Amino acid sequence: MLDALGVIVSGRLVQTDFQQISDTHFLINIPDADNVNHVVVFLTGTTPFPQGMAGGVYFSWPDPNAPPNWQLLGYISNSKPSAIFKISQLKKLDEIANQSGSMMTNNVFGSNLPISHIAQIGVSIEPESSLIQQTPSTTSSSTYYQFGQKILENFFNFVSSFSVTQSQMTPTPNETFVPLSTVQTWYTNFQRRLQQNPNFWKN
Repeated sequence: MLDALGVIVSGRLVQTDFQQISDTHFLINIPDADNVNHVVVFLTGTTPFPQGMAGGVYFSWPDPNAPPNWQLLGYISNSKPSAIFKISQLKKLDEIANQSGSMMTNNVFGSNLPISHIAQIGVSIEPESSLIQQTPSTTSSSTYYQFGQKILENFFNFVSSFSVTQSQMTPTPNETFVPLSTVQTWYTNFQRRLQQNPNFWKN
């Protein structure tokens, strides 16, 4: 499959120099990824996917302190041999995750890969039916993420506006108090889960 896959970054030459990580996993590096907004991943037409299989397209932004964290963008298949993916939003999510706490790492390409200093695209050959179920709708996922983020910020700011120190508290036996640190922990955990899957709250 090495000669069957290609990537196009706007304004650059076509890249086809995928590395084979295993029988079903292929990897390519994207240099200077900070200036990349969209990528196109495609089949060159030399070799089709096996019957019933497709290529899950994963993306990882560089993190000099950790192995790649793979995010599923979508998939390509024999009936859909090319797809364009917006990745600029993923960088924003990755930066937020690094600031607010560690995001759970998706080791779909293995944990023994060297720490990456450039962005990477991985293609994993998987059952097409499974990829169709996993692939999120880009528009709705982005909308749900923004909606959830706004609710989080509004709730946290509202609660924080009532915060007082222990010395400022007036004893009120019938009132229940929750430490602000507990709300902060909930906020961080909810934000992490929202970044991993903007639709998680539907479950």
